[in-house]
Amino acid sequence: MGIPVKLDAFEGPLDLLLHLIEKNKIDIYDIPIVEITNQYMEYIRAMEQEDLNVMSEFLLMAATLLDIKCRMLLPREVNEEGEEEDPRQELVEQLLQYKMYKYMSLELKDRQVEGELIFFREPDIPQEVEEYIEPVNLDELLSGVTLGRLNQVFQDVLRRQKEKIDPVRSRYGKIEKEEVTLPEKLQYMESYMQTHKSFSFRNLLEAQSSRTQIVVTFLAMLELMKTGRIRVSQEEAFSDIQITVVQNG
Repeated sequence: MGIPVKLDAFEGPLDLLLHLIEKNKIDIYDIPIVEITNQYMEYIRAMEQEDLNVMSEFLLMAATLLDIKCRMLLPREVNEEGEEEDPRQELVEQLLQYKMYKYMSLELKDRQVEGELIFFREPDIPQEVEEYIEPVNLDELLSGVTLGRLNQVFQDVLRRQKEKIDPVRSRYGKIEKEEVTLPEKLQYMESYMQTHKSFSFRNLLEAQSSRTQIVVTFLAMLELMKTGRIRVSQEEAFSDIQITVVQNG
């Protein structure tokens, strides 16, 4: 029985076998090995392939088919479990695995083709729109921030100081009470403001060495705000608070 339609080339011997099985609508689990071998050998004889490396792969499969054909004529071998072994089993497993990978490759190729049909438009936002910054009313923004925002920064710094404490070593050693008074901290701030006419509120608190230092520094800042020695400002929402020293007239 000849092959009515011959393809120019196949990717390999398994590809040729799979084509013959699908062309003849054969159950892959029950391959008529004689018929398939005859068709396979006829295709081999008709091939005009001069590449010996490729031809050797097809000839090796031809030898495998002939071996299976011969074993099918002999009494079936029995395995250790008492079941008859099918000489076609190993070939069937190879074909199933090849079929799975082939269909997967076709699916990936289809997705690649679909992906090439997708085009992304370049961003065309006008420069003036991209650079636009919504105006912020600083007076309205800072209307209630003096104490509320300061307290938020204050609590944040306290939490960071607490996280720096070693939970093991802090339980040991001699505990000494740190004496820090408000007048002393006010004097410290007056000295600090002599060399720092504008500074960050957060940086000032983070520079303190202990929780007590932070608390007293915060109180000193409130006192200086009350007496008009310093002025607080914030350029934009959620930015750092800047402290500016008010020069005496």
